[in-house]
Amino acid sequence: MTKQIATFAGGCFWCMVEPFDEQPGIEKIVSGYTGGHTENPTYEEVCSDTTGHVEAVQITYDPDVFPYEKLLDVFWRQIDPTDDGGQFHDRGDSYRTAIFYHSDEQKQLAELSKQNLSDSGKFKQAIVTQIRPASVFYLAEDKHQDYYKNHRFHYRLYKKGSGRADFIKNTWDKIPDKSDLKKRLTAMQYHVTQENGTEPPFQNAYYDNPEDGIYVDIVSGEPLFSTTDQYDAGCGWPSFTQPLSRERLEEKMDTSHGMRRIEIRSKQANSHLGHVFDDGPKDKGGSRYCINSAALRFVKKEDLEKEGYVEYRSLFK
Repeated sequence: MTKQIATFAGGCFWCMVEPFDEQPGIEKIVSGYTGGHTENPTYEEVCSDTTGHVEAVQITYDPDVFPYEKLLDVFWRQIDPTDDGGQFHDRGDSYRTAIFYHSDEQKQLAELSKQNLSDSGKFKQAIVTQIRPASVFYLAEDKHQDYYKNHRFHYRLYKKGSGRADFIKNTWDKIPDKSDLKKRLTAMQYHVTQENGTEPPFQNAYYDNPEDGIYVDIVSGEPLFSTTDQYDAGCGWPSFTQPLSRERLEEKMDTSHGMRRIEIRSKQANSHLGHVFDDGPKDKGGSRYCINSAALRFVKKEDLEKEGYVEYRSLFK
């Protein structure tokens, strides 16, 4: 199937690129303006709420790898769909949310996903996100493209300060019940993920794993790492040059044991995973994600579709 286009408005477009950008099958994401009546609007004009446009992102994607239904799921998890006056601290019509469909199929899928979200009881108020036909999409100025990459520090401050980050965490992240985890995890898995423990080097399941596949959070099932990024660092723990998506990880300063290290936790389940260091392969970016096997569950490449991770098959072609 040929590449397709999806367009979403989720408030400030700075915050709507990263969640999609690291997903498999995503070819390109651009920020821009759409839905209004003014040709070639500027950022200042759109923010004045006189153009009818909203800030939006347009995504070029491969539906055989990452279908539109999954794009919709990512979209809903970035916004407050009950807010008709903007998003978080950004107020005004230009920050309202919308799904702009490019085909009848996209329209039907968007309407179904909106109804399913409403029926889920996740939100007490009505879902007000509009579903509208796509219109001309005007690219935003260069300084607004890939903002999360080019202005990483300010982007994180903004996402946190605007209230978006806390809203997503409080609405979608599911911190599991400790008593339940003690029943379904081994003693080592519980110690590592819930008590910030460390398993013995060279005495764990995946430090020398020869098979192809991905690793998911042992608690939540969230996809975190792939064997395509795994290498032998000689440390006795699974080592990776990068995660499947940095959006799924939290970095925290760890000063325990008289050291200064960057701890890595899974965002959704808040599992302790390990640490990231800057002594990894330079040709791969220089990072070494040193992760406990006990924090992970391995899904073989031949089992990806059966286990609900079909979008990651393309990593192993």
